[in-house]
Amino acid sequence: MADLLQVAHLSAGYGQAVVLHDVSLSLPQGQTLALLGRNGTGKTTFINTLAGVTRQHGGTLTLDGVALHKLPLHERAAAGIGWVPQERNIFKSLTVHENLTAVARPGPWTPARVYEMFPRLRERQTNLGTQLSGGEQQMLAVGRALVLNPKLLLLDEPLEGLAPIIVQELLQALRRITRDEGLSAIIVEQHPQAILAISDLAAVLDRGTVVHSSSAQALLAQPDLLDKLLGVAR
Repeated sequence: MADLLQVAHLSAGYGQAVVLHDVSLSLPQGQTLALLGRNGTGKTTFINTLAGVTRQHGGTLTLDGVALHKLPLHERAAAGIGWVPQERNIFKSLTVHENLTAVARPGPWTPARVYEMFPRLRERQTNLGTQLSGGEQQMLAVGRALVLNPKLLLLDEPLEGLAPIIVQELLQALRRITRDEGLSAIIVEQHPQAILAISDLAAVLDRGTVVHSSSAQALLAQPDLLDKLLGVAR
């Protein structure tokens, strides 16, 4: 299986502060990577670097043969990046439908398909972003990334602060997007067991470097190792 994403010797951070040190990893086409680690280990910085909002100090990023590290932020969506940041970044002054149609690019993911996946959004398509719950805003953020028809979906803590019933809805949607639809994804999450269960691969960051990489199932099957790497209470 060919690699969709290749990250080689990446160093990046904010201004002169270097957060990521010599990070190398790859993601095959159609697979999902669970990116794990304690708080402050560089997970969000890694996602933000792929999206183009950090300062890259060294290394290369290649997405489907394109030198991603040479592209400015506004060109990375066209290159195939779909980004759901922690802040969600929906247009709160626009309606749900306007949020989706404003950024849509040609491809299989359309606003209609987003509504089919998230019926709550169909019911609220004339509501402004400010009128949505936190869970609905997260669904809209995922939907906005999908209608870009990306090659790689980046999700930064998509389950953070959501009610358990919304967490389950989002997990089911993410499983469908990645497993059934075959969209490649990198998911940063503080709920490791939930994300490992729907991922193919796992990588753990500590102090800005990769300290573990394996299949997701292999890590999920080693709770003692998971506890050691993440401090996860079992």
